[in-house]
Amino acid sequence: MARVTFLASLLLLASLAPAHPARADAQRDGAQRDAGLRDVVAAAISSKPCFEQKYDDVVWYAVMQPRVERRLREQSMDLRMGYDVGAAAQRILRAVHCETSKQTMLRDRPQLVLAVIDVESAFDPFVVSSAGAVGMMQVMPFWPRELGLSTRDLLDVEMNIRMGTSILAYYLERERGDYRRALARYNGSLGRRGYPDLVLARLSSRWQR
Repeated sequence: MARVTFLASLLLLASLAPAHPARADAQRDGAQRDAGLRDVVAAAISSKPCFEQKYDDVVWYAVMQPRVERRLREQSMDLRMGYDVGAAAQRILRAVHCETSKQTMLRDRPQLVLAVIDVESAFDPFVVSSAGAVGMMQVMPFWPRELGLSTRDLLDVEMNIRMGTSILAYYLERERGDYRRALARYNGSLGRRGYPDLVLARLSSRWQR
């Protein structure tokens, strides 16, 4: 019964949020081919979350917060009952700042993660794609099953960003910092430029400081 109730709740979320293309839905194939990826994601979810008492980079937050708030309002997130856009933007930025600071390949690249989130979900944490990808970074639901979590965990902003950044950092390391190849692997479209070009264009137009 609990499983039926949870599936029903996911369907309700999908009906409330605009469906996005399943851009990252080939993560399953990547995980099957790359034996080390599961260990990387497992290590990420078991790492300690950040409990920052103050911003490490005040200027970065000051510049990025209005941009994230604008994207949230464009998705009418401020109209949802109890949704505080300012607080939500701060939560997203803290999570991105925290998780990229843990990853060597993303330490100075939080804007790249913001661009991925923008393309994947438009900053809507409740988005469920037609392929079942969930949340901010459109993480596929097989990941929680692989790691002993609940699919519900993917709706958590911090956990979703933690998984997504660990996957992206893994591919950046594998591709020796090549943005396009790493993004294509994240999307499951290696050899095609559509998705990498979209993310990098979004990075350039919206998220560069």
